[in-house]
Amino acid sequence: MSNDGPQGSSGDKLRLVTEPKEFFYELIRDALGSQRLTVQPETEFYLVHLMERFMTTGSLFPRSGDGGAKEESLALMMLDAFDQAAPEHQRSIFRHVGDFSLYVAGFFQDSLNRKVVDVDYYIGMGGAAYRAVAQREESQQKQRVYGELSEKFPKFVDVLALISDKTTPKSQTDLLRMYDVWVRTRSERAARALQEAGIIPSQSAKKTVQ
Repeated sequence: MSNDGPQGSSGDKLRLVTEPKEFFYELIRDALGSQRLTVQPETEFYLVHLMERFMTTGSLFPRSGDGGAKEESLALMMLDAFDQAAPEHQRSIFRHVGDFSLYVAGFFQDSLNRKVVDVDYYIGMGGAAYRAVAQREESQQKQRVYGELSEKFPKFVDVLALISDKTTPKSQTDLLRMYDVWVRTRSERAARALQEAGIIPSQSAKKTVQ
């Protein structure tokens, strides 16, 4: 009997991943490679940490005085950040808006397509929030990280969406939603998913403006 351990359908060995950070690191590296996206090592680590922190949905929302989840609109959170006197408080709120927007736009893209506030809104708010953090950081290294998160925000949304595709069961009915995403955002990830399903997106399709 072989001691190589269990085998996958493709014959590749399945390896036990004992640390969430290691698991997320591999997912991020693979997704960045698939998207042909080169980023700073510090930005890559930031994305791994973000996924690890949001493992439970309870971490997505700030807590109210009674300990419950407090849901606020992104616009109100941005206004709250500008109203803060201390730069560190401003950075904290802007950073949460950026993190929240990136995670939700990436992992819950399909559900956003059925809501009034869609993925474009999260992309706009998230990119602006990370840019605000970069402008308020004293560390040049952190300025570069948040600047890259802001500049490449739509691409990072694609990275997390690709991970969601790989870790969440999908059905053929999702292709219609994927096409809707592509029409509105011209997402490279959405185009690739459609092509893999045998659908060639038409470049003449008019991009939807919200």
